[in-house]
Amino acid sequence: MYADIYARSVRDPQGFWGEAAQAITWYKSYEKVLDDSNKPFYRWFSGGQLNTCYNALDRHIEAGRGAQLALIYDSPVTQTQRSYTYAQLREAVALFAGALAQQGVRKGDRVIIYMPMVAEAVIAMLACARIGAVHSVVFGGFSAQELTTRIDDAKPRVMVAASCGIEPNRVVHYKPLLDRAIEQASHKPERCIILQRPQEPGTLVEGRDIEWNDAIAQASPHECVPVEATDPLYILYTSGTTGKPKGVVRDNGGHAVALHWSMKHIYGMQPGEVFWAASDVGWVVGHSYIVYAPLLYGCTTVVYEGKPVGTPDPGAFWRVISEHKVSVMFTAPTAFRAIKREDPRAQHLKNYDMSHFRALFLAGERCDPDTLTWAQVMLERPVIDHWWQTETGWGIAANFLGIETLPVKVGAAGKPVPGYNVHILDDDGHEVPATQMGRIMVRLPLPPGCLPTLWNNDERYVSSYLSAQPGYYLSGDSGYFDEDGYLYVMGRIDDTINVAGHRLSTGAMEEVLASHHDVAECAVIGVADELKGSLPLGMVVLKNGVKRDTDELRKELVNLVRDRIGPVAAFKLVTVVDRLPKTRSGKILRATMRKIADGEAFQMPATIDDPMILEEIQQAMQTIGYAAKEKDI
Repeated sequence: MYADIYARSVRDPQGFWGEAAQAITWYKSYEKVLDDSNKPFYRWFSGGQLNTCYNALDRHIEAGRGAQLALIYDSPVTQTQRSYTYAQLREAVALFAGALAQQGVRKGDRVIIYMPMVAEAVIAMLACARIGAVHSVVFGGFSAQELTTRIDDAKPRVMVAASCGIEPNRVVHYKPLLDRAIEQASHKPERCIILQRPQEPGTLVEGRDIEWNDAIAQASPHECVPVEATDPLYILYTSGTTGKPKGVVRDNGGHAVALHWSMKHIYGMQPGEVFWAASDVGWVVGHSYIVYAPLLYGCTTVVYEGKPVGTPDPGAFWRVISEHKVSVMFTAPTAFRAIKREDPRAQHLKNYDMSHFRALFLAGERCDPDTLTWAQVMLERPVIDHWWQTETGWGIAANFLGIETLPVKVGAAGKPVPGYNVHILDDDGHEVPATQMGRIMVRLPLPPGCLPTLWNNDERYVSSYLSAQPGYYLSGDSGYFDEDGYLYVMGRIDDTINVAGHRLSTGAMEEVLASHHDVAECAVIGVADELKGSLPLGMVVLKNGVKRDTDELRKELVNLVRDRIGPVAAFKLVTVVDRLPKTRSGKILRATMRKIADGEAFQMPATIDDPMILEEIQQAMQTIGYAAKEKDI
């Protein structure tokens, strides 16, 4: 069944996506399903007109489902919960859309949103979509400098921000960062609408800033504005950019069609059920699967302002699933590694009713098999790793709860999603056989929902993604297909290291280290070596409460890698650390660690969750001192 659907999507994309588009309400029908008149800039549903907010809210109300819950805001850090029905959410969105319009925002204008995980962030996004404005959400708490670069690139007419964000042990002051960013920026927004949070109200700038409640008090509800299917819905800047940022553009038509299709076919959801993506609206997962996909499909979505552990304990996720009757959850593997580390036997899980829960999806980074297996055993539910990117906006490879549930292969990201013509090519552009690793590439055209270009930078779009191999999109990841057509994503192309002429995957070594019973999480990077070119360096974090003799543990880990991968890996360098440096979305900063190890200058990543950790990593690397290069362990 999957095989037939996938084959048709590749053979007849116009017919396939034309049928999927019937699920969306159009003001004006599209003239072409796929417009390939300006290759390689393919456009979907050209000539069609729609409104994404109408499809996410109004049409469900008009179908008689206005009383159904649309959004649940759950904030353990403020001990607050609030729910919105579809009718209530539309009322709030229409009113804030009116407030934006009153501040001069028109179709095509940009609005930057700089907010934490609060319901108002979702309301602001949908309000922009309602009036045809282009939103650009910047992760709350990003540095002033990073916010400045985005202001100068997007040139927003209005900024929408909260006065602060709430972390388990601290308050993050957003308003001073916002003020500093605007002061540094060449482009000056005309207005800032500020959500004043009682934990830390901000100081308003007279003549520029207006408080959220005052803005909506002066406004009238605004109707939906029709936009072209090819008009931009949002710009999302890729994390960790330096210099001129890379703004991924998402269109309205293809985005709505693809995300609506994915909710049923990938995630197996039904309208009216509760879907929870435990992420942040600052990331692509938040855009796609907290805000747009669940509401386009008529589900209830959860906005969670908390952590997997510490708010208040490792049972936080189980509480949310149980209390709000979540059917399917989607989060990053790093969240489950944190839970597993704090509560390895999942004792907290026993306190909650999980009877409504059907499946867990993981994405955002490579999932080690040990974490996936642990979650399967503890939850007694399907745990499905799948793979996609900021650029694509939705899954490239997955399992398909709404088509045909394929056997889960631990370590695989599933099979290609219908619409994605995925190939594994070598450096010369030749297809490689099954089980052989190469560059993961997608033959053009990309399916609906993927980026059509970069904001105001067609040339960079081509050079970054389309120039490596004519006719293909370069994912930037390496991997392979097995004999059954399952895709294994082994990490970024840069994480494939060359050890004495042998190309080795650091991801494969991480799999081995993560399988050790004392290891909670790990990272392997390639460090420069005069003799072999590169050597793998492993860093491991131990499970909570585990105390081990370091030398003994190192020997066990080295032998484990040698047994499973072979002496060719030349794996000798391994150290124990308290934690790994990560972005706020949970990605491990491997590139930064490589620069530390090789003594290169590095720029502090804007997305790092705790800058102090880099000093700890530096000290850990110095502790082993690379003595293992000369010493056979």
